[in-house]
Amino acid sequence: MATAMRKTGLDVRLLALTLRISGNKPRNILIALMFTTMAASLVMSDSATTTMVLAAILPLLERLGKSNFTKALLLGISIAAATGGMGTIISNSTNAVVAGLMDEAGVKITFLRWMIYGLPLGLALTAICCYVLIRLYVKNEAPISMDFLASDQVTSGSQRTIVLIVIIVTILFWLTGSIHGITVAATCAIPIVVLTVTGILTSNDIRTMPWDTLLLVAGGLSLGQALQSTHILDHYTSQIKGMEDHPVLFILTLSYLAMVFANVGSSTAACMLLIPLGMSVLPDWKLEAAISIGLASAASVFFPISIPANIICYSTGLLQQKDFRIGGIVVGILGPLLAVLWALLLRG
Repeated sequence: MATAMRKTGLDVRLLALTLRISGNKPRNILIALMFTTMAASLVMSDSATTTMVLAAILPLLERLGKSNFTKALLLGISIAAATGGMGTIISNSTNAVVAGLMDEAGVKITFLRWMIYGLPLGLALTAICCYVLIRLYVKNEAPISMDFLASDQVTSGSQRTIVLIVIIVTILFWLTGSIHGITVAATCAIPIVVLTVTGILTSNDIRTMPWDTLLLVAGGLSLGQALQSTHILDHYTSQIKGMEDHPVLFILTLSYLAMVFANVGSSTAACMLLIPLGMSVLPDWKLEAAISIGLASAASVFFPISIPANIICYSTGLLQQKDFRIGGIVVGILGPLLAVLWALLLRG
C-alpha cells in the first residue's frame, strides 16, 4: 500500500491537503506535519513516511535555511515517524516480531487490540514533543507562504481513487478482525491482489519492495524459538525468580533496557532477547511484558543513527547531532514509563 501511495502521488496530495487546512502559521504547520507524519507511519515505515514528508516540504526547507523553525520541522517529523510506529502491528518490522513472539507464547493480539495499546501512547508522545518543540523553537515566527505545495500530476485520478479505496477497505478488515475472524495476514491479500490486478503495481514494483524485512521478522521469530527450545531462558529465569514479587518493576526495567539497546543498536534485536525473557519470568504478565517492551523499543530517537527517520532528517545538513538530544530525552524517558503504565491500566 505504501508503494502504491508513493507511485500514484496519493501521499503527497494528502499531505498538501493537510497543510492547506492548517494555514500559514508556523505553529499550526508544525502541528499538522507532526500528526500527519504520525498518521502515515501507522501504515508505512518510518523511512518511507519521512522521505514522503520531506519531499513535499523541501522547497519550504530551502527557503527557511538553517533556522529554529527548520529544526522544529525536521525533529518533529522524525519523532512523529517513530511514535507513529507504535500505533499498529504493521507500522514496523519490530511490531511484527513482537506479535509473532506473543503468538508463539500463546498470547493472541489482534490488529485492533494492538492499536488500543499503541495508538494512545503514540498520540500522547507526539503531542508532548510537539509542545516542547513549539516552546523551544517556534517563537514569534512570521506566517509562511504555501505556494510550495504546487505539484505535478503524474498519475490519473482513477488510480489514486483505487488505492484510497483499497487502503480504507483493508484497514476496516484489520480493525474488525474479531467480528469476521479473518487474520491480519490474510487481509493483506486484498492490497496484493487488487493493486497488481489493476496494474497500479507492476512486477518491477513488487521486486523492488523491501523483502529483506520479512526475513528479519522470520529471523526474530526463529531466535525466540531457539531461546525457548535450548532452555537458555529457563536458566536465566531461575536466576532472577525473586523479581516475580515485583512484576511492574521488572517490566519497567526491561522496557528501559529495550529503549537503550534500540538507541545504540537494533530495536528488533532488543525485543528478540528481552521479550522472551520477560514472558518466561512473568508467565502471568506475558501480554503486559511483551507489549511494554515492544512499544518502549520504539522510543529510541536520541542519536542521528537511532532510526532511519533520524538519519534521513540529519542527511539534509540542516541539523546537528546535539539537536536530537531533546527529543531523545523526552521520548526516551516518557516512552517506556507511559507504555508500562498504560498496559497496567488496561490490565485493570
